[in-house]
Amino acid sequence: MSEGPLSRPLTGTVHVGGAKNSALKLMAAALLAPGRSVITNVPDILDVEVMARLLERLGCRVHVEHPAVADLGAAATDQNLSGTVTIDVPEELDHEAPYDLVRRLRASISVLGPLVARCGRARVALPGGDNIGSRGLDMHIRGLELLGARLSIEHGFVVAEVPDRLAGANLWLDFPSVGATENLVMAAVLAPGTTVIDNVAREPEIIDLCEMLGAMGARIDGISSSTLTIEGVDRLAPVTHATVTDRIVAGTWAFAAAIAGGDLTVAGGCAHHLDIVLDKLTSTGAAVHAADDGFRISVSERLGSFDVVTLPYPGFPTDLQPFAMTLAAVSDGTAMITENVFEARFMFAQELARLGADLRTDGHHAVVRGKPCLSGAPVVAHDIRAGAALVLAGLAAEGTTTVTQSQHIDRGYPHFVEVLRGLGVDIARVSVADVDR
Repeated sequence: MSEGPLSRPLTGTVHVGGAKNSALKLMAAALLAPGRSVITNVPDILDVEVMARLLERLGCRVHVEHPAVADLGAAATDQNLSGTVTIDVPEELDHEAPYDLVRRLRASISVLGPLVARCGRARVALPGGDNIGSRGLDMHIRGLELLGARLSIEHGFVVAEVPDRLAGANLWLDFPSVGATENLVMAAVLAPGTTVIDNVAREPEIIDLCEMLGAMGARIDGISSSTLTIEGVDRLAPVTHATVTDRIVAGTWAFAAAIAGGDLTVAGGCAHHLDIVLDKLTSTGAAVHAADDGFRISVSERLGSFDVVTLPYPGFPTDLQPFAMTLAAVSDGTAMITENVFEARFMFAQELARLGADLRTDGHHAVVRGKPCLSGAPVVAHDIRAGAALVLAGLAAEGTTTVTQSQHIDRGYPHFVEVLRGLGVDIARVSVADVDR
């Protein structure tokens, strides 16, 4: 919970480590090469532990290590607390990803492509994860079928078999889906022949995956473009690879400074990955200064409003849309927010309205009229980003804001509460019994 309005603005430095949305896929990619792969700059979050347990169920030995910090409250804001994952991959993998783990993590579907490529078969439970809308597997399935696999949905599992062998093919994605791009690339790198995938996702996390695969011996051309050309190879080798920095966490801290005010340095955040976001914040009156090792954002007065339209990268990220809505709720003016990626993201709007935000939603549009201050209240975090955004909304709310189901935040933000406390925020974790008391 947090007390608002903030007694003083956010001032200091926060460090951004490796990207959740990349680290989990890099861990899945390690399945493609027997031997020991090491992934560094891995965030200390719950989802990494879940993925580690999933890889162990597939036959790997996994060791997750993060720096031991005696006084996290003092250290959380002044160092990168990312760690290392060591994965020993056997020659023979199990091919089934069970429901008890997959239901906890949407990214677990990324083992499908590697298992099809390595084992010639896979049985992966339909994934769970955040409640932000339907994210069908049609493009994953259609692409793998064109590569030579036979797929079906049976009793809550995606079942894949390769009757003969995979072979290169020409693929087209109806939408630049990150998950489909990842699965198809990981399957294609071991498929004989040439695979061309058009309309792929271009997020920095996709580039990171392709660079790791290239270091493993994959032959991929067109990295960072909308078309990837892959020449299949017989075998890949294990590698050591550093995870790309987390642009969503970096963007979250930029919005934290914009909402609460202050002068915050985001060390390790890549400003180039957030061009459109930082441009929007600059247009509101925030001062943004990019540097080689991060960026700095200064806010000394109430910011103006701005419109948001979420789109695939390099457009405005859907993962930062709840933060933009929160900022709009306390900005000067009226903002139109359009959500084009996940239809259920606006579940967050209902909780923000409980804090006194003046907003209306209609389909995938929301109109938000800013007001000087929100009002603290109990709210519910439905997903990772909504949870973090509600905490930040509490910085701009009079009274106490209590965010329940806050375990979602721990899936995407390392030591979120401790970092905020290190910046001077009056925030604490409390048990459900304490909240109900």
